[in-house]
Amino acid sequence: MTLRIIATGGTFDKHYNEIRGQLGFSESHLPQIVARARLTEPPVIELLPLVDSLDMREPDRDRVLASCHASPENSIIIVHGTDTLCDTAQTLGAAFAGSLAGKTIVFTGAMIPYVVRNSDALFNLGFALAAGQLLPAGVYVAMNGQIFPWDAVKKNRSAGVFERADLSSEAEAQSP
Repeated sequence: MTLRIIATGGTFDKHYNEIRGQLGFSESHLPQIVARARLTEPPVIELLPLVDSLDMREPDRDRVLASCHASPENSIIIVHGTDTLCDTAQTLGAAFAGSLAGKTIVFTGAMIPYVVRNSDALFNLGFALAAGQLLPAGVYVAMNGQIFPWDAVKKNRSAGVFERADLSSEAEAQSP
């Protein structure tokens, strides 16, 4: 089974600029990570423009969706910033019944950049790669050692983790 990894940016791929003392984007870490992992069947890596997920807008989500549509691989891992990961997963989940049917799409990211000590990036990516090969067709989020369906996940910002959510009951609770 051939896998595709689509990089969109987020904390996962940030670099530390020692001069400015800031995190920002340069090149994706994915080629280095894939080489380090010594995968016997290397995935196809697709690099979209790397953006902070707080800057992710509908055209960016449409680009991710188009990449998934165009992918000949049926197993797709999307490395995404965690702040709006659930929003993009909802975009793809809503489109799943169409031309994405038959594909397994797994979102993952990191709370700490790959280049920073004690980062969760490598674990989360490895976990997502395994999930992408084992799960049935659908759209999922793989974070913190757990797998969530696209329509039942939320980021708990105060705890810094992803957790199960019943988004339909949350929407009802917020309506007047």
